[in-house]
Amino acid sequence: MGERVGRRALVTGGAGLIGSHIVDRLLQDGWRVRVLDRLEPQTHRHGRPAWVPDAAEFVEGDIRDRALVLAALRDIDVVFHQAAYGGFMPEIAKYADVNVVGTALLLELIRDERLPVRKVIVASSQVVYAEGAVACPVHGTVYPPVRPVAQLRAGDFTVHCPRCRGRTVSVPTGEDAPLCGATPYAISKVAQERLVLSWAEQTGIPAVALRYSCTYGPRQSLFNPYTGVIAIFCTRLLNGRPAVIYEDGAQTRDFCFVEDIAEANLLAATTSAWDGVPVNVGSGTATAIHDLYEALAGALGRRIPPVLRGEFRPGEIRHLTADISRARAAGFTPRTGLPAGLERYLAWVRRQADVRDYFAAAEAILGAKGIVHRVAGAGPGRADPVSTGDA
Repeated sequence: MGERVGRRALVTGGAGLIGSHIVDRLLQDGWRVRVLDRLEPQTHRHGRPAWVPDAAEFVEGDIRDRALVLAALRDIDVVFHQAAYGGFMPEIAKYADVNVVGTALLLELIRDERLPVRKVIVASSQVVYAEGAVACPVHGTVYPPVRPVAQLRAGDFTVHCPRCRGRTVSVPTGEDAPLCGATPYAISKVAQERLVLSWAEQTGIPAVALRYSCTYGPRQSLFNPYTGVIAIFCTRLLNGRPAVIYEDGAQTRDFCFVEDIAEANLLAATTSAWDGVPVNVGSGTATAIHDLYEALAGALGRRIPPVLRGEFRPGEIRHLTADISRARAAGFTPRTGLPAGLERYLAWVRRQADVRDYFAAAEAILGAKGIVHRVAGAGPGRADPVSTGDA
């Protein structure tokens, strides 16, 4: 494929945080855009959001609906496949059905119906990694497996070297790190990514898997209590409630502003440099969860101390910062740093009419289904915790 493709795009999940910003950028660049979105009630409590532009053709429906997907694919050059069911939700079967079966159906239709699609860009995720890359003083860069539940239950949150069990230091994780999948969502994203890239190799239709870091920004759902640590912290603070921080708060994440993620998608569509490979998309900067909380509390003027009560989620990554060398080599540059991005996000949140806390009702479900555990010997829990889930 050359450096340019056709200019007719399908954005699945195009009403969501990332998808809607991709739609905006495509329209800005003169693309003809069709949006396919189920309007999942967990995320879109009030139906179609106002930010879906009239200039885009909007199709409401499910990525698992064969006839609907086939109709949505007609006359499309590039598919931006953002539709997914995500986070630390308890529905195991739905993760597999939406993320894996839905993607398989999309690919099968393109192949079997001989549709004129010239590229597929799939939204992968940092969750495909285990604990990411770390540096051991003795063994150099190593890739540890997921921390065992027994270790976490003992209150040891450290990432140990898999060879000598010594302490390690987190270093940026490149795309050559081993894939894992330690939660239902992560497993579904590994399968989805592999489906797309292997399909591309077999069919000769180029595809790219963009492994997003934690994405945030305006339009991040304030209704979904299972995903998006920044949104969850904000809704808690604005309702005068403290956030519960899992582990000890020193875990780190790479936060990337949604407009930068959208730019990476546009670049993936118009360059052949990433065809056939996964690409990390992030800021390349680590931020500790407790530092993030303090920044949000200060910006909102709600100095409410967080609650740390010895809880953890099995399979959650301790530290992960994206090595974005591959992305940078093709021209990607993250432009919005965390302070400026948070300022823009909070300005959007303040304009929302009714900001409620939806997580309290989800606490019992997460505990009962084994998604949240507690360190042995930790004291009794308090009501109303908040997840530090990733977007």
